[in-house]
Amino acid sequence: MSAYLLGGSLPVERLGLGTMRLTGPGIWGPPHDREQALRVLRRAVELGVNLIDTADSYGPHVSEELIAEALHPYPQGLVIATKGGLTRQGPDAWAPLGRPQYLRQCVEMSLRRLKLERIDLYQLHRIDPQVPLADQLGELAALQSEGKIRHLGLSAVTVPEIERARALVDMASVQNIYNLTRQRHHDVMEYCAREGIAFIPFFPLQAGALAGPGSVLADIAARYEATSSQIALAWLLRQSPVTLPIPGTSRTAHLEDNLAARHIELTPEDAALLTRQHADSP
Repeated sequence: MSAYLLGGSLPVERLGLGTMRLTGPGIWGPPHDREQALRVLRRAVELGVNLIDTADSYGPHVSEELIAEALHPYPQGLVIATKGGLTRQGPDAWAPLGRPQYLRQCVEMSLRRLKLERIDLYQLHRIDPQVPLADQLGELAALQSEGKIRHLGLSAVTVPEIERARALVDMASVQNIYNLTRQRHHDVMEYCAREGIAFIPFFPLQAGALAGPGSVLADIAARYEATSSQIALAWLLRQSPVTLPIPGTSRTAHLEDNLAARHIELTPEDAALLTRQHADSP
């Protein structure tokens, strides 16, 4: 599995780490086991992960602070991607806020918490429908011109929204929900592949309901002597060279299990069977 050039300039291994699960219940507050969360981050880097995805709303602020505590000073080549533009009102509560002055504050505070001078990839967590897109992206572009952001990305968007955004600024990545059971953003992934934009699928492992004994996923996993989660990640990696899954976990054992998917090469027949079997899953 070859590395991917994020934004055409940053080499990253295609299986990264998402850090949403390093927070408390409802993605709110600190983790139950802070030391374990720090071990997950350090172990991921030890195992070759060099793309870590986070957001200021995870906690809020908790996962960014944990990343800095665990890994700063950062090893050469580590790419930290963060996001802003969502506010938190409590556990499992999220609301977009895209006013330019707020987005500037988000970037400045993420820089401080992560102990960075420049964020390699900064993603607008949600487009705020109450604020002109040109105002939201214009402020991020201004921060980019100031040297505080290297590359820009979007999250939870459609193809028309990506096209509108690209008419305003260059986009290095798109982050959408995508996994075996939720393939409705396949058009976005195909668009990203055509345009050379990284496609970062979040929630890549929502396949638990399909992995029971006798299921297609479980049968294929048994043939590869792998877990169902590993097969689900291997399927994602096979979808396109621009696909960069970011499975998250709060346990080192689960992290190591996920990363073993890097060594699984699904046959075209097995990949197609998984796609057909689950394409219309709810």
